[in-house]
Amino acid sequence: MMSWKRKTGSGGGGAESPTRGAAEEEKVVVPRGHVPMLLAGGDDGGDHGERVLVPVRLLSDPSVAELLDMAAQRYGYGQPGVLRVPCDAGHFRQVLDGAMHRRCGISSSA
Repeated sequence: MMSWKRKTGSGGGGAESPTRGAAEEEKVVVPRGHVPMLLAGGDDGGDHGERVLVPVRLLSDPSVAELLDMAAQRYGYGQPGVLRVPCDAGHFRQVLDGAMHRRCGISSSA
């Protein structure tokens, strides 16, 4: 799992305008073969949480597919924007570590 740009709060008081900051965030390019996801944890599924990039090859793993089913049940299939997953970052990393080990024989732990 790769960390992606964490969405910044709108209340920051820097010299940068909010419009410019939002435009820069939209320019983030997702590498080919990855899916951006927002780990929504136990909250109401808003736009806050940790943003991650998940390799497409891991989406068919049963554990990852179960999380995607949970996301579909909670948020529906028509989610606008980044795919939200109702899972905290620690648990998601464990699921992806297991999937990577089963699929690739590697671990994302450093």
